Amino acid sequence: MLMAHPTVLRNLVEQYEALRLLHADGGSAEARQRMDDVAYTLCVSTGTGDVESALIAARHRLPGARPEDDSVLSA
Repeated sequence: MLMAHPTVLRNLVEQYEALRLLHADGGSAEARQRMDDVAYTLCVSTGTGDVESALIAARHRLPGARPEDDSVLSA
């Protein structure tokens, strides 16, 4: 499986988190579509089937993640 570059993953995570904070899922059709698009891209980029798993996988691949513990799971 191809792996997305950490910079791409960081950008996707930041976009998704920003959209979630802005409650885009309950916003306009354009905002919901953007959130869906980012979630889909995260899933494809991490080889996962849902956005929560994609976020965890992406965070594990970012610089500074400590693979020997679950520190990113509590973030």
